[in-house]
Amino acid sequence: MVRYLLLGLIVVFSLYYCFFFDAIPDAYQMVFKLVPMFLIIVLAYVTKITESVQPYKTLIILSLIFCAIGDYTLQWFIIGLFSFLIGHIFYIRAFLSTNTKAIPTWAKGILLFYGVAMMIWIGGTVFNSRDSILAFAVCAYIIVILAMGWTSFRTGSAFAIMGATLFIISDSILAINKFVVSADYSHQLIMVSYYGAQVLLALSIAKYSASRIKSDTM
Repeated sequence: MVRYLLLGLIVVFSLYYCFFFDAIPDAYQMVFKLVPMFLIIVLAYVTKITESVQPYKTLIILSLIFCAIGDYTLQWFIIGLFSFLIGHIFYIRAFLSTNTKAIPTWAKGILLFYGVAMMIWIGGTVFNSRDSILAFAVCAYIIVILAMGWTSFRTGSAFAIMGATLFIISDSILAINKFVVSADYSHQLIMVSYYGAQVLLALSIAKYSASRIKSDTM
């Protein structure tokens, strides 16, 4: 019951921030941005699990916390980028702590193509701006988020894979909008995919716990 209530609140606050952003007073915009993340962290925390899943749960919660810090510090872009990078590293560690599944060849191809394309397009654009520190930071972030998407397939969890994919989509739109060209409805596209990613990654805790219980009873 608590989890359903939290999910309902997450949906309401997320949609309000995504689609009624302009109606929120400037002084409260950051609060409304962070409320869904706080609720998602609580959702992950209250998820009941088997003892063997505790490392995965802890790593996911740490990921969510650093992403929430990134949400706040993104106003200082490099600091926010670094916070999200740490969050992704915790996601990678979480995915690596699960059962090892074979990564499909098609997934490898898509992710490698994405990585090369983003390095050339986004990384190249930032390098051309002659901001070397930012360029290296952006390229490092692309590599880490690519690794996060890659390792999500090792879990065999649809929630983890979809969450990682949505995260990549959200960050890609953000990068294109910031460094290449402003996109219509970029705020809505970025935040809907971002909150969706974080909810799915939080829900992957329960999914992984259920799969462990099933495998232990077989």
